[in-house]
Amino acid sequence: VVGTDSKKDLALIKLEGASGLHPATLGNSSGVRVGDTVVAIGSPEGLSGTVTSGIVSALNRDVTVSTDENQQQGQGGDGQWPFSFGGQQFNGDTGSSTTTYKAIQTDASLNPGNSGGALINASGDIIGINSAMYSASSASSGSSDAGSIGLGFAIPINTVKADLAHLRAGGSN
Repeated sequence: VVGTDSKKDLALIKLEGASGLHPATLGNSSGVRVGDTVVAIGSPEGLSGTVTSGIVSALNRDVTVSTDENQQQGQGGDGQWPFSFGGQQFNGDTGSSTTTYKAIQTDASLNPGNSGGALINASGDIIGINSAMYSASSASSGSSDAGSIGLGFAIPINTVKADLAHLRAGGSN
């Protein structure tokens, strides 16, 4: 981990010992429009290299996520990605330590494990980082129907780019 920013729910990592990789292009999220086609990349439930497609459903949604390191955001199969928006809590309690950002809303299927993956536009540019999803069922119910219902959120890439120098310098908020 090179740097972290809990206020933006971001971390910058450095990959060591890798070769033959091609960097993805960071796009411009200010050009994103409702209805644009997107692809979400991630590892839902540990299934690496998974892609799902959808559209941008809304822009500038206020999403609040936990900054508590003890919260499980998008980890494993517990279905918990605690976040809030519109004054309501979803998928658990975000706790007392939170951060709020303006998010891109998408109907591309996001599930636990997609957090931190790329949201890509039709040109192949990264326009966001997958960060939260709404699940109709809580993990405590024991129901097997927990998962994506087409209400996911991503941190706009321009928000990420504004923080890159700080993260590269080893910043920690």
